[in-house]
Amino acid sequence: MNYNNLLNRFLTYVSIESTSDEESVTQPSAKCEWDMLYLLQKELNDLGASDIYLSEHGYLYATVHSNTAKDLPSLGFVAHVDTAPAASGKGIKPVLHKNYDGSDIVLQGGTVLRVSEYPEMKNYIGNTVITADGTTLLGADDKAGVAEIMTLVEFLLTHPEVEHGKICIAFTPDEEVGRGTENFELKYFPADFGYTVDGGELGEIEYENFNAAALTLKVNGFSIHPGSAKNKMKNAITLAFEFHSMLPAHQDPVCTSGYEGFYMINDMQGSVEQATASYIIRDHDRRLFEQKKQTVLDIVQYLNKKYGEGTFEAQLRDSYYNMREVVEKHMHLVHNAQKAMEQAGVTPKIVPIRGGTDGASLSFKGLPCPNLCTGGHNFHGRLEFIPVESMNKTVDILLNIVRLYAE
Repeated sequence: MNYNNLLNRFLTYVSIESTSDEESVTQPSAKCEWDMLYLLQKELNDLGASDIYLSEHGYLYATVHSNTAKDLPSLGFVAHVDTAPAASGKGIKPVLHKNYDGSDIVLQGGTVLRVSEYPEMKNYIGNTVITADGTTLLGADDKAGVAEIMTLVEFLLTHPEVEHGKICIAFTPDEEVGRGTENFELKYFPADFGYTVDGGELGEIEYENFNAAALTLKVNGFSIHPGSAKNKMKNAITLAFEFHSMLPAHQDPVCTSGYEGFYMINDMQGSVEQATASYIIRDHDRRLFEQKKQTVLDIVQYLNKKYGEGTFEAQLRDSYYNMREVVEKHMHLVHNAQKAMEQAGVTPKIVPIRGGTDGASLSFKGLPCPNLCTGGHNFHGRLEFIPVESMNKTVDILLNIVRLYAE
């Protein structure tokens, strides 16, 4: 395996801005995502991949055809090209910390990756750890996954002695703004099942994710001069605060972990006359997820009785569901991922995703698709990092999975 090509790919990919835009209605949501897609399209063509197709919506598909007469299942790998808008992805300057010594990593602008806060850094002493320069995120989510899949493609196409079935590849836009499979076309991705390569720490396997909903709350107030406001004014901002105060305080993201769900306010703006707030609602358990949504509606109903019908308007929209409902019927995907990791000398860890993934939506589209690690940490922020050795191992894991399905 040529790991140098993997590193060079990753460093090239993260230098290309591809931040998705949550305010956009187009797809891809940001023009800069095309730069990554065009580069990958050319690279796939240069490598000799087949059936390369870049759709008008920014979905790039390709195939590595089977090289055996055996009747093998078609296996797919998916990663996304966009980076999260939560932190700047413009002008990313990756920094290689070679032979990392286990101490704090001091970056620009007073940004410090402290071992006391991230003790897992001790696991990478002697490794080459990659960070950004402290002013942007790194973009390992999911440029690492893209680089790892591309390196797998290169290996398979240059080593025909490695027996394998059909391998389907897809790179998607807009995963970070919740639209990664909005226009995904399975007819260009004829896999029997697949894996997203979009996880974190080396060894993680994820086949459970949150059930997710979005809430838009509109509060209609009534303005009058504060000097004569008694029993007349309805301050929409204050009423929005009252709504928020009625949500369970212990079910906030800062109070939850593991399988615990939450309510989170994402944005709020307004005036006395009108205020709006946006929330996300999350839970792994479908029953508890439905209860959370009902809690919101019950609070709105109570407050409308208190302040007058129409004062509060709630728009609830489901975003995605827990892929466990689908994947647990295809547990060979998880078992083979575990075996592939063990063969690579990596200890597998099955963990729930405290978020979503393209694999969740694809699973409900008919493509069972758990999520695999990329090797990265601290995604979506300036403290993001990834060890080169973890990326190398991830490629080994992907290759082992291919080999297992060829047995």
